[in-house]
Amino acid sequence: MTFAHRLEGFGDLPALVEASGRRMSYAELASRCDALGARLGPDRSVVAVSATNTIEAVSCYLATLRAGHVALLIDEGLGPQDFELLRERYRLGWHFRPDGAQNYELSQLTSRTRESVHPDLAVLLSTSGSTGSPKLVRLTLANVDSNAASIADYLQLGPGERPVSSLPFSYSYGLSVLNSHLRTGGCLLLTREPVTGRAFWDFFRAQQATSFAGVPFLYSILRRLRFERMDLPSLRYMTQAGGRLDPDNVRFFAKACQERSCRFFVMYGQTEATARISYLPPQLAHGNSGSIGLAIPGGRLSVVDDRGVEVTSPRVAGELVYHGPNVMLGYAESFEDLQLGDVQRGTLRTGDLGYFDEQGLFYVTGRLKRFIKLFGNRVSLDEVEGQLRRAGHECAVTGRDGLLVVATEQADEPAIGAFIAERFRFHHSAVRVARVSVIPKSPGGKPLYAELLRECGVEDAGAEPGQADDSRAV
Repeated sequence: MTFAHRLEGFGDLPALVEASGRRMSYAELASRCDALGARLGPDRSVVAVSATNTIEAVSCYLATLRAGHVALLIDEGLGPQDFELLRERYRLGWHFRPDGAQNYELSQLTSRTRESVHPDLAVLLSTSGSTGSPKLVRLTLANVDSNAASIADYLQLGPGERPVSSLPFSYSYGLSVLNSHLRTGGCLLLTREPVTGRAFWDFFRAQQATSFAGVPFLYSILRRLRFERMDLPSLRYMTQAGGRLDPDNVRFFAKACQERSCRFFVMYGQTEATARISYLPPQLAHGNSGSIGLAIPGGRLSVVDDRGVEVTSPRVAGELVYHGPNVMLGYAESFEDLQLGDVQRGTLRTGDLGYFDEQGLFYVTGRLKRFIKLFGNRVSLDEVEGQLRRAGHECAVTGRDGLLVVATEQADEPAIGAFIAERFRFHHSAVRVARVSVIPKSPGGKPLYAELLRECGVEDAGAEPGQADDSRAV
């Protein structure tokens, strides 16, 4: 049995608390889930759940799992056109969605189909975390439960934990926070208030939240809010994932947390691994601020060279490969894919380049596919973007063979062009610097490079290098 089927074991312990004041114990949550699940009927189907940070949404997700159906978690901002695409492509049977008030309504979308989905399939998540991606990751209950157990292990979670919902649970990082704490009897503090608002922090303090989970963008906000001066006496630990946090910020938050006797965890993962792959122990953060740490309990990280041979020496770069029980069954791009079994066999080639050091700590140096060729030379888009940012230019770099595209929200196109010409000596005909109103980003805060390429007017460019993989890190 998984954590979703053991909720009643925590009895009257608080499970969910909303900013509205509404609350629910584990026993009440189990009862509510069973009532909702009974409405889905016995015929197994794919159930879409609009994943708002509310008691009803969490109940609908858990009800779907407990009733043996497949939960497709979708962002609350998903537009009707994108939802229709998912409905048709995956033959959705039901939809749990907000009714405009406090409750959720259940809509039947299709009658039972003749074909059934694979018996191990339990959860479907978008590969990108963005609202409209029709490509999904196929997860089992064992994937979800094992990853929750590993996270609970290294974070040392227990019934006294009270995490605040700073991320949507349609996003695999946010979902991992939910699952790991429900597995250990913690109390989820649910709010839809933004981290930038006073109401979020008033709720945090009033409910004595013990942890905060954030992507790099949220940590940049926290630093601007002068986190080191914030009065948060109940805070026990913080986690960061969803992309690379600048080493200076890693050191800053590691020090700030140490001074207030709480722990700061840098983590790395991908939706394809049900969220978590590695973590950096807090005591190592300050001296190893660029590292993603060690494989999570029950998993193994390795580096393979371009021949697929495992690297055994430190500081030799190759592709990071993860092995563990939390690796997905595979991808889905059609209903027929939902009938497939385990394609991955517990192994995930991450598409990230990296190495391990003499301590056995792992590092990510770039994306395997985030490269283009300019005049026959291989160019790392991550390297160009990193150097521009270190030079003070807030931008996102994308492109295709023969063309480097730099997008910025600031009026510094001439300065960016001059820097590129001086630093990289790329011919001006191969560089386009464009000012955009907003750089499109995923819920995890990472640039949506393929969308950005189109926004910059690059027609018929094909896929941006790594565009299918860039936003997988969670």
